[in-house]
Amino acid sequence: MAAFTTLTPCQATILHSNTQISRSHKLTQNAYCHNKNTKTIHTVMSSLLNHHSPAFSSLFSQTKSAMPPTHFSTSGSVSSWLQDNSLHHDANSGSALRQGPTYSVFPSKPAEVASVEDLFGFICAGPLVDKVGLTQEKVAESIDKWLFYGSKLCRLFQVNELYLTTPQKARFYHYYIPVFIWCEDQISQHASKFKDGEEIPPLVIGFSAPQGCGKTTLVFALDYLFRITGRKSATLSIDDFYLTAEGQAKLREENPGNALLELRGNAGSHDLPFSVETLTAVTKLTKEGMKMKLPRYDKSAYSGRGDRADSSMWPEVEGPLTVALYEGWMLGFKPLPTEVVKAVDPQLEIINKNLEAYYDAWDKFIQAWIVIKIQDPSCVYQWRLQAEIAMRQAGKPGMTDEEVEDFVSRYLPAYKAYLPTLYSEGPNGSDPNHLLVIEIDEGRNPIL
Repeated sequence: MAAFTTLTPCQATILHSNTQISRSHKLTQNAYCHNKNTKTIHTVMSSLLNHHSPAFSSLFSQTKSAMPPTHFSTSGSVSSWLQDNSLHHDANSGSALRQGPTYSVFPSKPAEVASVEDLFGFICAGPLVDKVGLTQEKVAESIDKWLFYGSKLCRLFQVNELYLTTPQKARFYHYYIPVFIWCEDQISQHASKFKDGEEIPPLVIGFSAPQGCGKTTLVFALDYLFRITGRKSATLSIDDFYLTAEGQAKLREENPGNALLELRGNAGSHDLPFSVETLTAVTKLTKEGMKMKLPRYDKSAYSGRGDRADSSMWPEVEGPLTVALYEGWMLGFKPLPTEVVKAVDPQLEIINKNLEAYYDAWDKFIQAWIVIKIQDPSCVYQWRLQAEIAMRQAGKPGMTDEEVEDFVSRYLPAYKAYLPTLYSEGPNGSDPNHLLVIEIDEGRNPIL
């Protein structure tokens, strides 16, 4: 088996005689040798860092240090300001404006792939292949796309395709790319409902996933793949619709003693009319030249209590949009009988009542769903604790173990109450034909 360690990406020749495979390698080779997508990478990375997550910091900084020198320049603007790690994300904020953690989600055991044939076998062994409707034949027919997407993701996350670790390979070829292919199929089904010449509104795909599980990084990767394949996309988080600081203060005053509404996060702490206004406008971006700004939230304002960011800081998107990626920890939660939620935590009664208005404000806009399923809600605590420990070890401000426990405790009642129904019945108003459920382990990787 040929080893890639002695070859540069632009010199390596995939060891296969099939004409399609040769064409696939040439496509991958060109992706490395040309620099035409630098602007797109910079734009989409800026978007992610405004919704920053510990998983992304580690994916870039930790795994990069474990790799041999890559063919990518690390002196450019993208890598230099990513290495700075100057932004921070916490589990209940989609905005990021201070120092952040660098928790590694990837071990560093090398796993070199010396041929497309090896990679084909690896792809077909993935846990999502059947779920997203793929077969070995379909994978073989589209192997050029897989190689192209994988090459681009390696470049996006600043890792060398020739020195991927097994977890990195799995993250790209068992997770991000299969999900992207599923999204593409959903978009095709959506577009087929419209006649030739009709304006096609963007497909809104909802991502319901717990804090810390890597949903922001997944959405980031998908957004980038849409952009480099010539389709305009927009990203939104439920965090973008938190009440203003004034609204939050009023909410606290109206619910004295309820720890679940003391800080932003649970149902009742969002500006639902603003959500409807924004999501309605997004779905109308169907023509060239149509533009709008997407709201963002500044969680560092008011000593960490947060406030809506000034509109001058909001990113602008332009139509025609193909897809809108909308993510949040409580998307699709359904109100339950009062006695059920009170049995979990009496403070959930008002949360449950507030949740009744969320279908019309959020869920009804979503036509396709991705639910990232966890085995135990306590993973949220572990993921958050890992991030804060990494921050403290790096000499940066971070919550104590006790503060992490208090922080996560404000979300666990909702997880315990609503996740079982989300997993058994699907999100509120969802269609099983347009629903993808992905179960992940404690390492944030898909499992069968």
